[in-house]
Amino acid sequence: MISPEPVPPVVPEGRMAAADQPVLDLADGMELRPWRSDDAPALVAAGLDPSIRLWNMLRTWTPDEARRRIEGMGRRWRAESGALWAIAAPDGAVVGLAGWNDIDLAAGTAEILYWVLPEARGGGLAVTAARRVCRWALEELGLHRLQLLHSVANPASCRVADRAGFTPEGTLRSAVLHADGWHDMHLHALVAGDR
Repeated sequence: MISPEPVPPVVPEGRMAAADQPVLDLADGMELRPWRSDDAPALVAAGLDPSIRLWNMLRTWTPDEARRRIEGMGRRWRAESGALWAIAAPDGAVVGLAGWNDIDLAAGTAEILYWVLPEARGGGLAVTAARRVCRWALEELGLHRLQLLHSVANPASCRVADRAGFTPEGTLRSAVLHADGWHDMHLHALVAGDR
């Protein structure tokens, strides 16, 4: 019996690591750029924000912890396992984060992450950033399926998912342990060709 041909990877290994992480333009002079060590205060502010801590379980409270986390972001890019950008205002100040966790190039999948600091909320920035990192992941990197998970108790993330073009797929029961206990999680997905 002849064995079937192996399934080729969706994205060849090395596609991310071979290049520097790009800067991605947003509207009104905003941009998504790689995190820098001098962005540590913004990461500390995020770690101290009750909403970001609750929904993202971010545990960064000191500048040293933030700098280590930022260094880890660079290592994850080179390992092709994550791609996280700072959402930066025209003056360079960081007002949020958007990007990808659990990148699997062979399978062509990733899970989106995002948060916005309180002073930048309410204007659609999370949606704009999510759309831009989705375009990068699908069109520039070549992934096939993008997932978005959020607690059922977080309707704001459900609105971001909907406005960014993700399709709801169901609920994962008691899937993630948050500070206040186990949360059911809504699963949304965006697949190449959906747009």
